[in-house]
Amino acid sequence: MSSRIEDYALIGDCETAALVSREGSIDWLCWPRFDADACFASLLGTPEHGRWQIAPRERPLRITRRYRPKTLILETRFETADGAALLIDFMPLRGRNSNVVRLVTGEHGRVVMFMELILRFGYGAIVPWVTRLDDQMLRAIAGPDMVVLRTPISFRGEDMTTVGEFEAIAGETTPFMLTYGASHLPPPAAPDPEAALAQTEAFWTEWVDKGDTVGEWSDAVVRSLITLKALTYAPTGAIVAAPTTSLPEALGGERNWDYRFCWVRDATRTLIALMDAGYYDEAQAWREWLLRAAAGSPEQMQIMYGVAGERRLMEWEVPWLPGYEGARPVRVGNDAHRQLQLDVYGEMMDAIQQARQHSLTPTVSGWELQIALLQHLEEAWRQPDESIWEVRSGARHFTFSKVMCWVAFDRAIRAVEMQRLEGPVGRWRELRSEIHDEVCRRGFDPTLGRFVQSYDSQELDASLLLIPLVGFLPIDDPRVAGTIAAIEKHLFVDGYVQRYDTCKSEDGLPPGEGAFLACSFWLVDAYALQGRLAEARRLFERLLAVRNDLGLLSEEYDPKDGRQIGNFPQAFSHVALVISAFNLSRADRPAERLGGRVKEEQTSA
Repeated sequence: MSSRIEDYALIGDCETAALVSREGSIDWLCWPRFDADACFASLLGTPEHGRWQIAPRERPLRITRRYRPKTLILETRFETADGAALLIDFMPLRGRNSNVVRLVTGEHGRVVMFMELILRFGYGAIVPWVTRLDDQMLRAIAGPDMVVLRTPISFRGEDMTTVGEFEAIAGETTPFMLTYGASHLPPPAAPDPEAALAQTEAFWTEWVDKGDTVGEWSDAVVRSLITLKALTYAPTGAIVAAPTTSLPEALGGERNWDYRFCWVRDATRTLIALMDAGYYDEAQAWREWLLRAAAGSPEQMQIMYGVAGERRLMEWEVPWLPGYEGARPVRVGNDAHRQLQLDVYGEMMDAIQQARQHSLTPTVSGWELQIALLQHLEEAWRQPDESIWEVRSGARHFTFSKVMCWVAFDRAIRAVEMQRLEGPVGRWRELRSEIHDEVCRRGFDPTLGRFVQSYDSQELDASLLLIPLVGFLPIDDPRVAGTIAAIEKHLFVDGYVQRYDTCKSEDGLPPGEGAFLACSFWLVDAYALQGRLAEARRLFERLLAVRNDLGLLSEEYDPKDGRQIGNFPQAFSHVALVISAFNLSRADRPAERLGGRVKEEQTSA
């Protein structure tokens, strides 16, 4: 039986990450970066597909865990009848090589501990050639990959597994260091474990202290920001959606996707979250990555890219892994990278304009690329697309996609008006008005009194909550109020918001999934803009209660089973949490700045 998704913790070095279970087992680790072949893949398979466990030999009486304050250093405390031991897990910020460091410190008494290391590459398929280099060092090689284990305990090989036992004695610390390197090079040096711990703690605490506070929800916001920092690929500034693949959106189902890539749709909200928290360096790096990734022919702009801006993210299935709790198939890569999603043009334009308005970048930076994107969008906006939700049932005229096309031209007009840039603003105003008129005519159902998911349909979509947040219509417009009320009535299920009704909406996949946490935070933002602050706070507190004991959120939540589902931890959820916290805590709410006021001639459609 797999651990529950919320039973995992995240550790990382801002280039890759690992998930650690409550029982002290690292069950998922991709080396040397987020989207590489897994070294431990038992999260999606069985222990034989790779894991590294350090735990008491006898069943603990009690297990407690926490992150050290303001850090990504995990402490798991095991208490047994004979004593207590502390397991400290972290990944130092890397130099040439990436390391996982595990320290076992005895607190009182004596605790008999065991270590079990199952090294597998290629998502659990490849058994490496293991060699003992000396009494404290083991090397495993498979093709281009090498992993080196260093520890002072005695260890031996049993059935393709490295095992060992030792005692955790009060006041003593036993180190374990696992280091990745290229197989054609000598074994890489390992850091001094105590020095690495001190340096890692200093890095995280100093980084956190650079940010701004957010009042009563400061702890939740800080943990979310640390998580976003951990999901950053430092060499390029990219931020992955999640460090995992194929954690299902419905247990046992087929909605299982690889999220170890970077989505353009996250751009504006990520920038807002980072800038409002005071992390302008990270916002700048993310913005620069975005411009590099999208550079090129405008018609070839993608919805997502690899951490270095890679474009070919071919999807394939991993048949030898049974999947998390039997959810199949396990997928590597994501075919959605080939889809047309018109909303990304608006996200791109909005992100760059937000950066300008916050003096994050020189005024003219990226303007030529923006003009080229808009030239393409002048005709492309009329096409159907696969929407923000990446449906696999074929293209439609999705309402929110058209709204974001409006955003693209609106932000370009603002750039001309506010930053005195040059462009065909007259033509852009005409297109902005044309798109606005069409959306209000074809994307709004007057008999139902609400906007609909796509033209000529009657289905709802939680992305419509963003209509006032991006400034398409003001929050007090009756059409917006009717849409929010309809979402409350039909998509607000068991206290959380669904993206859309998968039983009614044709998305090319079997029906059924949990509530989408980012959408639930969007309803918090809508409530805040409506002045319904008491309801906004109640929903926000309910969403905070969904976090695991370490403050981490997955993509979705199943309120019936009380479980987090989907890839974990999810950047989109944590970005939404940060923005909602600032909306509720500050008078100058990001939700209002995100869209700004809409001119009267645009709201009269």
